[in-house]
Amino acid sequence: MTTDLAPELAGARILPVLTVPSVAHAGPLADALTAGGARCAEVTFRTPGAEQVVKAMAAHGGLAVGAGTVLTSEQAERAVVAGARFVVSPGYDADVVATCRELDVPVVPGIATATELMRALRAGLDTVKLFPAEPLGGIGVLEALAAPFPQARFLPTGGIGLAHLPVYLSHPAVLAVGGSWMATTGHLRRGDYDGIRRLTAEAVQRSTG
Repeated sequence: MTTDLAPELAGARILPVLTVPSVAHAGPLADALTAGGARCAEVTFRTPGAEQVVKAMAAHGGLAVGAGTVLTSEQAERAVVAGARFVVSPGYDADVVATCRELDVPVVPGIATATELMRALRAGLDTVKLFPAEPLGGIGVLEALAAPFPQARFLPTGGIGLAHLPVYLSHPAVLAVGGSWMATTGHLRRGDYDGIRRLTAEAVQRSTG
């Protein structure tokens, strides 16, 4: 397992961010995402069953499944045991970063300021999650951060929708864009897997078009 997630993100360009209410959704959700052309997915640790969802979706085999909203080392360990191939945090936590390195799993910490970005870079991490991207100022703040830190690569997430993709993905410092609009809890509760497939396909097409 490599600690460098950048090539995988750069190839995918789109990272569906998933909050899954029940493990029963995992298989049909993985089917819908892969049918739409997704290559990666982030399962957030915001629900009691997140660990089981990661395990089930990782077993599907069609996606590189990671764990998101990881706040503690203990969560990171549980996610990796369940099969997560990468870990994403909303902020920078030194213990989470250290644990992921011990486990030889890529970690993408969240940053919102130049100070936080410098901390991540000093720790040897050049791929960070800009979060929450749109409330922070969108592409403008990303451009402002990228200018003095040309070595940094970004995964903007937070408030992003289909219409935002072209401007983010056109920036050379952006590896991929994370978003939850492709598969919301509403879609899952309704069993609208065709809607998930369609929205994912639209996002993939927009990212490559």
